[in-house]
Amino acid sequence: MVEETYESLFIRLYLDEDIFKSVAPALQARGFDVASVHDLHHYGWSDAEHLAYAAAEGRAVFTFNAPDYIALHTEYLSEGRSHAGIIVSKQHSIRETIRRLLDLLNRVTRDEMKNQFWWI
Repeated sequence: MVEETYESLFIRLYLDEDIFKSVAPALQARGFDVASVHDLHHYGWSDAEHLAYAAAEGRAVFTFNAPDYIALHTEYLSEGRSHAGIIVSKQHSIRETIRRLLDLLNRVTRDEMKNQFWWI
């Protein structure tokens, strides 16, 4: 039997291009595993490429771009493909964005996020 570590319970995030640059370091400072388009220099990628990368890395995508990611989520599920989760939000202030993400990250596990679409 494989024992889960404390870290394996938490959602790992991938922030797309639209997300404020300061969100990743704010979450990282609180101990969360967060990667961003800005840090990885994945500029100009399509939404499909971002989701494929995140899925391969076991990271849930956070975006303000709901329409495109709703379509991608539906496509993944209909084709039997898996992703680590998609989190969408209206664009709020940086402080409110971080607050909403922390609320989600502190109450939803990685397993609960898998193949799910969450509005925050």
